[in-house]
Amino acid sequence: MKRFFDQLLSAAFAVLARFKWHAMTAAAFVLAAILALGAAQLSARALENVVARETSNALVAEGLDWAEVDTDGLLVRLSGEAPTEAERFKAISTANQIVSAERILDEVSVTPATEIAAPEFSMEILRNGLDVQMVGLVPWAFDMDRFLSRVEDIDAELSVENMLETAGYPEPFAWTSATDFALHALASLEAAKISISAGRVNVIGLSDSEAERDRIRVDLGRKRPRDVIAALDISAPRPAISPFTLRFVLDESGARFDACAADTQEARTAILDAARAAGAKGRLDCVVGLGAPTPDWQEGVVEALNAVASMGRGTVTFSDTDVSLMVPASVESDMFDTQVGALETRLPEAFSLDAVRLPPSDSELAVSESEAEFAARLVANGGVTLSGRLTDARTRDAVRSLAQANFGPNAVTMAARLDPDLPGGWPLRALLAVDVLSYLNTGDVRVTPDLVEISGVSGLADASDQISRLLADKLGERAVFELDVSYDEALDPVAQMPTPARCQGWIEEIIAERKITFDPGSTSISADAVGILDDIAEVLRGCGRMSMEVAGHTDSQGRLETNMRLSQQRAEAVVAGLMARGALVSEFEAKGYGPEFPVADNGTEEGREANRRIEFSLIGASLEAARAETAPAEAATAEAAEPQELLDESDLAIRVSPAEEAALRPRTRPDRPE
Repeated sequence: MKRFFDQLLSAAFAVLARFKWHAMTAAAFVLAAILALGAAQLSARALENVVARETSNALVAEGLDWAEVDTDGLLVRLSGEAPTEAERFKAISTANQIVSAERILDEVSVTPATEIAAPEFSMEILRNGLDVQMVGLVPWAFDMDRFLSRVEDIDAELSVENMLETAGYPEPFAWTSATDFALHALASLEAAKISISAGRVNVIGLSDSEAERDRIRVDLGRKRPRDVIAALDISAPRPAISPFTLRFVLDESGARFDACAADTQEARTAILDAARAAGAKGRLDCVVGLGAPTPDWQEGVVEALNAVASMGRGTVTFSDTDVSLMVPASVESDMFDTQVGALETRLPEAFSLDAVRLPPSDSELAVSESEAEFAARLVANGGVTLSGRLTDARTRDAVRSLAQANFGPNAVTMAARLDPDLPGGWPLRALLAVDVLSYLNTGDVRVTPDLVEISGVSGLADASDQISRLLADKLGERAVFELDVSYDEALDPVAQMPTPARCQGWIEEIIAERKITFDPGSTSISADAVGILDDIAEVLRGCGRMSMEVAGHTDSQGRLETNMRLSQQRAEAVVAGLMARGALVSEFEAKGYGPEFPVADNGTEEGREANRRIEFSLIGASLEAARAETAPAEAATAEAAEPQELLDESDLAIRVSPAEEAALRPRTRPDRPE
């Protein structure tokens, strides 16, 4: 038994010995595998680091520092955000110089391209007579051929130089409207610079006269599209005056100018100051023009006016450098001699003085029925009656023909008889009488051997100037004539042309005389106010398109919310009423202000009635146009010592009180409740 156990134990030890050898062998293999795997990983990592480092260095060397490099075994992963597609391709090509292309994983993104903004399209048109130049950048979709054809249609003799460039972008807002409006301006002005951009047209131009300037402004204002902002700077040259004439009268009726001309604004101011010092009152006018015969015009005129003022009576006439001074017999002889002698000394050398002291009135021949006389009368319906005496049939035919040419063949009645014993120069005086009558709307011209008398009403602001200039030129500076011509703005076609400022003024005149009223507590316009809307609509139809605010106001009785709503609804009712009558109100704004802007005391019935009102105010482009229209008049007023007595070419404009500057309103208005 013992032996059995010994053998068994020996066998067990033998088995254990054999298994230990196998275990050690297996452990050795496992250890070798682990070492081999670690060595492989270390080798791969080292290789990856080398590849990544060389690739990164190559990318940095090319300025591609935005690129990120990552390795995964033999693969190289490129990532990052490339500024452009070209930069992305450059990064891949650079990495390809280090590793083969099939080992590169492209994970690079490209920054989205920013959309290129459309350029600012603009066009500038320059016109000088028959020469037109166009330069600028216009949209590709713009119909260039049609536009050029329309430019050439303005005048067949136009020479058009097209220097416009195009860009492939759509037309900007209101481009077509702006170019159409620019064509209207180009056709109206022979000297102009027209700048066109999206929805805006700037026009700088030169017209032939002030009347033409005003006509063009009104015409372009009517043709301006709603979606276009227009800035008009149209000027008129100074008129050429020939002969350069001034006539100043100081008599029992006071001091006044029959004609006045100055070569500069400074001369105008000095001459008007001298006239006021001599006793002239009211509004005075003196035309600044071209054609002064000498640079010393101002000095000569001021000296002559001072001399007349010192004598207390007299008439001085300048016709270029010829000066005629006539004083009545009421001026003492010594005073006359002293003042004439001093004036001769003080007058600049260019002037030639002819001074006359008229004889006493009792030595003059009494007027009788047999005195030679020719008279021309113009009545309101345009009829002309010619009476008195003419030298012969030939002169009578000439006078009749001139009158028919001026007033129409059926408007002239010839009632003059023939008298061959009339003084010399009579035909010229008769023809001048008919010519002078054409400056009047109604009036009389009476011609005698020693005097020409003109009286009447004219729609020409400078009628007295033109008549004096005509008589001085044809009869000489010593001609004796008396002028009593008044200016009536209602007859002046220039003053009656509808501008935004004048249109607002006409509307204000209507509502100042008659008030737009409503039924109590209602938005219905009362029956008494229907005629007022008719009159306002008639004005607006003649004025064309304008931008205006129609403001409704109430008294302070009742709730604020109710009054605000009522005033808004009443303003809207007025706009609707005007639209129903054919007025262009597309650019009108109706606003209700309730009781916030009273013009009278709400504590009295009269005050509350005054506060319940409708007001019209210019806004937007119309307000800008009105300000530009009145700016020259305001500047002239600011320069004058007595602004109410000054008149220049823009004084015919009606003063505009803009909505935000109205005397009876605060500058800040409350927001209308929702």
